Amino acid sequence: MTNPETDTDVNPIAALLANPTALSALDRKIVENFPGLVVRKDLTKGLKQNAVVPTYVLEYLLGQHCATDDPEALKAGLEAVQRILARHYVHRNQAELVKSTIKEKGRHKIIDKLTVELNDKGGFYEAEFTNLGLRKVPVLDDFVRRHPKLLVGGIWCICDVSYAIPEEPKASPWSIDTLKPIQVSHADYDEFIKARASFNTEEWMALLMQSIGFNPEHFTRRGMLLQLIRLIPYCERNYNMIELGPKGTGKSHIYSEFSPHGMLISGSEVTTPKLFVSNATGRIGLVGYWDCICFDEFAGKDKRVDKALVDIMKNYMANRTFSRGIEQLSAEASMVFMGNTKRSVAYMLKHSHFYEQLPDKYIDSAFLDRLHAFNPGWEVAPIRNELFTSGYGFIVDYIAEIFKQQRNEDYTGGYKPHFELVSELSTRDQTGIEKTFSGLMKILHPHGRATPAEIEELLAFAMEARRRVREHLLRIDDTFKRHEFIYQRNSDNQRITVVTAEEIQYPAFAAPRLIPVATAQDAHGGADASVDFPDETEDETPTAAQPATPFEGHIVVPENTKGWSYSRLFANHLRGASSIEIRDPYIRLFYQTRNLMEFLQMVHGLVPDGDEVTVHLVTQSEFDPSSRQAENLDAIVAAFTGSKVSFNYDFDENPNFHARSITTDTGWKIALDRGLDLFQRFEPGTFSLEQGMQEARLTRGSDVTFIMNPTGNQ
Repeated sequence: MTNPETDTDVNPIAALLANPTALSALDRKIVENFPGLVVRKDLTKGLKQNAVVPTYVLEYLLGQHCATDDPEALKAGLEAVQRILARHYVHRNQAELVKSTIKEKGRHKIIDKLTVELNDKGGFYEAEFTNLGLRKVPVLDDFVRRHPKLLVGGIWCICDVSYAIPEEPKASPWSIDTLKPIQVSHADYDEFIKARASFNTEEWMALLMQSIGFNPEHFTRRGMLLQLIRLIPYCERNYNMIELGPKGTGKSHIYSEFSPHGMLISGSEVTTPKLFVSNATGRIGLVGYWDCICFDEFAGKDKRVDKALVDIMKNYMANRTFSRGIEQLSAEASMVFMGNTKRSVAYMLKHSHFYEQLPDKYIDSAFLDRLHAFNPGWEVAPIRNELFTSGYGFIVDYIAEIFKQQRNEDYTGGYKPHFELVSELSTRDQTGIEKTFSGLMKILHPHGRATPAEIEELLAFAMEARRRVREHLLRIDDTFKRHEFIYQRNSDNQRITVVTAEEIQYPAFAAPRLIPVATAQDAHGGADASVDFPDETEDETPTAAQPATPFEGHIVVPENTKGWSYSRLFANHLRGASSIEIRDPYIRLFYQTRNLMEFLQMVHGLVPDGDEVTVHLVTQSEFDPSSRQAENLDAIVAAFTGSKVSFNYDFDENPNFHARSITTDTGWKIALDRGLDLFQRFEPGTFSLEQGMQEARLTRGSDVTFIMNPTGNQ
């Protein structure tokens, strides 16, 4: 590891421990309730750069040696892990050196991935070492009986390999003396449930986010759900999910390195014998050995697809069964399909459907109808360095074992004491909703103590995920019956219709319907929401020549959506004003001041040549001088001096100053529950689309209310 500034070697252990910080209250609670079962995730990330092993392999070692917050013990543990990897992990480019070491010593312990095949002529098993490059190494039958996954896809192991010149010329000089899969040997589910009760829902969601490597502070609640839904295939049997979205959002990360019970198939091209069963040997395929099979890079018109495989998959995804001749076999593996999209959400809504990038043979309504959920990958933020956590999370192999045990649990009816599905849903719609709900309950509320509001949040989210599957099925097969997704609260008999975020965002491009009073995003708080953009066209920003008519009403900006901007929200109501007042106590930090600058730039673009508008900001002062609040605001005043916008500001130190609004001398008042803080953090840069276009940013979610005051008083 080299320091780029000095070009000298840096001790990776010292680098990881260079800035020790006190444990946060959450991390302290995590360490106290799960001793020996959690690890600091920045250690995983730091050591991962120097060892090309799956995360669960590395964390298995970190869990054994570094499950502590004592600095000295942590340093010693890191050195031990580094030593084990240095001595025993096999790098591909050092395979010959390792072979020589085994020969000279006679026996040597290595860490490598082993795959086993049956030599049907000899009646014995033979192993292949992925990195070491050895093939046809004899394996004891007992190893294969105890670890059958060696036969399908292979597993990472710590094993002792010996070398001795055999008496038989054709025999292998290599032998495996000991073999141990790198995984947690036991996970006490009762203790897990007991410890879960010590955390509230927000703390538990944060722990799970840290467990998959992310800092929960950078995610909205919906953003966390979009990440955690990816875990359902591990804890729910025969769960089928698709996620399509832009590149770089970490779609396949959880399926490649989170669990030893998951298999990632890159390129999505797989044969029927490998996936299901070989008619030649009778050996069951991947579905018989893995809890979750993810088809990465599933999208792509150039993919070669066997129609017979699609037909078998349809039957398996619906009934859990598949055929080998006249014999019916069953399995429990969940199916996940991950792919990249090339079009914007608005384009697909207007011109085609969300499945347009799939291979033609998979754009089959019978196949797609068997999907339980569609996770909108375009709502997931691109992976960047600041999103990673330095907090404590579960050793991924431990939580993977917990999820495996949860596959025996059933939470599909957990919503029924409080809610009822009242629309005319098909059987597959209801199954998809209930399986997604069950999986989310297992992940977030395994102790079964969710409040009605929390149950409603998950039910609405599950209904939205299935509705997205259904809505785009209707675009490719008109034989499917259209129906709404409605649930009823038993407490007050109120009926709530669930719609997807993109239907709210682009109502002109969605199928004609009435946008009802609630959405999946609003269910948690039980708030009403409606959206009305009159006569919205593809060009959402009105031009000076063709301004849209401002309207009185309420808009919900959903979390984790794109396509929103200050111009889209405010331009119609600000046009023609000569005086605007912004009341927002939280224009303090740099990014909040940047938001203000962008708002003023938008206002500047609305003012005709020869006119001028005055914008007055009322905010509160920031006591931390490092924020440079006054300096930044003065810089904005100077920047707009002599322009079409005259900007000034005042501080109001009233402790009851909380409400945020924009008012104009034309009579409009715009109430903002989040002020101008509508967008999530993004990666700045010269070529960053998010920096140059608000429409490219993910939203935080906000309520905006437009009120007309005929007197025009501010």
